[in-house]
Amino acid sequence: MDHLIYTAVSGATRSLDQQAIHANNLSNVNTQGFRADLESAQAQRITGAGYNTRYLVEEKNAGVDLTQGHADVTGRDLDIAIRGAGLIAVNSDAGEAYTRNGLMNVNDSGELTIGGLAVLGDSGPIILPPYKHISVGSDGTISIIPADGDVSAEQDIDRIKLVDIAAKSLHKNAQGWLVASGRALARNDGVELEARHLEGSNVSAVSEMTASIALTRQFEAQIKMMKVAEELAEAGDRLLRNS
Repeated sequence: MDHLIYTAVSGATRSLDQQAIHANNLSNVNTQGFRADLESAQAQRITGAGYNTRYLVEEKNAGVDLTQGHADVTGRDLDIAIRGAGLIAVNSDAGEAYTRNGLMNVNDSGELTIGGLAVLGDSGPIILPPYKHISVGSDGTISIIPADGDVSAEQDIDRIKLVDIAAKSLHKNAQGWLVASGRALARNDGVELEARHLEGSNVSAVSEMTASIALTRQFEAQIKMMKVAEELAEAGDRLLRNS
C-alpha cells in the first residue's frame, strides 16, 4: 500500500511544480523578450532501510526556451530586436546578465538601460552624450548626431555587446534575467540586430493553457490514487480487527 502512497504523492507534487512553471509562462505571454521556462524531473530513490524500492520525483532545472519570438515594427530609435540567436548583455549587481528585451531607455545620467540595468558596450556601461538623433546599426554600433555644434554627420559612440550562449548554459536569476555560469562571455560578431523593432515573448498561450488543463487532470488522478490507498489501508485494518 505504501508504494501506492509514494507514487501518488510524488505524482501530485510533480504536477503542482509543473503547474507553477506553466502558470508563470502564461502570465508572461505579453512580457517583452520573455523566454519560456522549461521543466523536467528525474526519479530519486529514497534512502534508508526498507525503502530501496521507493522513489520520489525530483525537480530539475531544465533551463529556458530560446526560440525566437515575433518581432514588431515600432519605429522608435531605441528599440532593437535580435535576428535569430543571440542575447543583449547588461550589467547587474551580480555581474553580467542577458536579455532578449530590446526596449532601451536613457536615464538622467545618460546611461543606456534596459529594465533599469545598464546596457554593456566595448568598455562597460554605455553612456550617451546629449544628442539630437540616434541610430543603432545591425552590429550593435550606436551612432549619434550631437545636440551641440554644427555637426551633421553621425558619430559612433559605442557598440552594444551581443553574445550567443547555448540554452543549456543559461538559467534565470531571482529577478528573471538570464545568467550564465562562470565568467562573462566574449562578444559574438555573428549576432545581428534589427533597429526600430521589438521582440515579444516566445510563450504560446494556447500551448500553456493546454498543458495546464492536462496537468490539472493528472493532479486529480493522483488525488484519487491517494483515496484508494486510504481505502485499502482501512480495509486492511478491519481485517486485522476481525481476525
